[in-house]
Amino acid sequence: MSLRTALLDRIRALHGSMSARSLALIGILLPLLFLFLYVAVRSGPLAPVSVVAASVETQSLEPALFGVGTVEARYTYRIGPTFAGRVQRVDVQVGDFVKAGQVLGEMDPVDLDDRIRAQQAAIRRAEASALAAEAQIKDAEARRTYAAAQARRYEELLKAHTVSKEAVEGKQQEYQIAEAGLSLVRANLAAARQELARVRSEYDVLRRQRANLQLVAPADGLVASRRVDPGATVVAGEAVVEVIDPASLWINVRFDQLRSAGLRAGLPATVVLRSRPEAPLSARVLRLEPVADAVTEELLAKIVLDESLASTPAIGELAEVTVQLPPTAPTPVISDASVQRVGGRLGVWLVEASDLEFRPVKLGVASLDGRVQIIEGLTNGQQVVVYSERALRPRSRIKLVERMPGVSL
Repeated sequence: MSLRTALLDRIRALHGSMSARSLALIGILLPLLFLFLYVAVRSGPLAPVSVVAASVETQSLEPALFGVGTVEARYTYRIGPTFAGRVQRVDVQVGDFVKAGQVLGEMDPVDLDDRIRAQQAAIRRAEASALAAEAQIKDAEARRTYAAAQARRYEELLKAHTVSKEAVEGKQQEYQIAEAGLSLVRANLAAARQELARVRSEYDVLRRQRANLQLVAPADGLVASRRVDPGATVVAGEAVVEVIDPASLWINVRFDQLRSAGLRAGLPATVVLRSRPEAPLSARVLRLEPVADAVTEELLAKIVLDESLASTPAIGELAEVTVQLPPTAPTPVISDASVQRVGGRLGVWLVEASDLEFRPVKLGVASLDGRVQIIEGLTNGQQVVVYSERALRPRSRIKLVERMPGVSL
């Protein structure tokens, strides 16, 4: 009996010890569990999302377009030869101002000067041939006149029976020979004159070719580039010197197609050159390019300055352009930061009694200060989420705050 009693006492002691340790463990785990639940609800994944909301307001926007472009010359003259050859000299350097008709350089004539001198000799020879043919005509006309007079005189003598009929026929034959000779020399004169006209035409062609060897400025301008140095060989049409008209500069600007509604010629613009960021320049839209860039989805526009500059900006310099569009009629307006794309749809998160609803909207024009026009989907006074602490879902719990840390409103 004593052994059994001892075993029972031992079992009771072990059971009491395990109960005490279980209670101690439960006492430690329960506070940790409550702390975990508190943190999860207050700041964890179950916590409400802090959002900044704003009311939809009915306003009239003054939209504007912003784009970056490059300074270009409206008129660019690429001056080069009309046939292949070697550059003999170039008389101008980049930055030189040239006048219309000024010789900028010359191509190597090779044997062209010798061909011109040979053609001049051919002209003199053709002229001499023509003069000789004219002299032959005068001689032939005199012979014909004399033969005609002799034929008439012998006909009179035949009537008086002082000469024979054979003598009269001989004089008539002489007259016919003189007439044929005159026709021959006249034909020679016509051939000589045609030959003279031919060699003169060939001479004119050679002279024009020789003149084309000179690289002449077609208009007043500024030498923008000198692409070839003397001694280089160029093909027909290749530019040796490039001249621009500094008074015809414009800016080639690209604008996003999605925001370019209302863009047209004549709208005022502001241009800021990279070299002169402190001096905005007034400008206007001159024209829109009829062909847009399908790859970048941009429209191309030409912007001209309203004032002339004391110094010409570099061709290719970057410029920031802001075009002021016509003001819109009063419509609902929100911050463009409110617009989100969820499930392939464009819309905003609408706040109604602390509940969220994703509302698809149709956007209009936008202004550069971050406001966008709402065509459909919202009315005045509704509240939309502008910024959120993290991505929202339809069943997300939210907490409205006045501002988001790290976000400037």
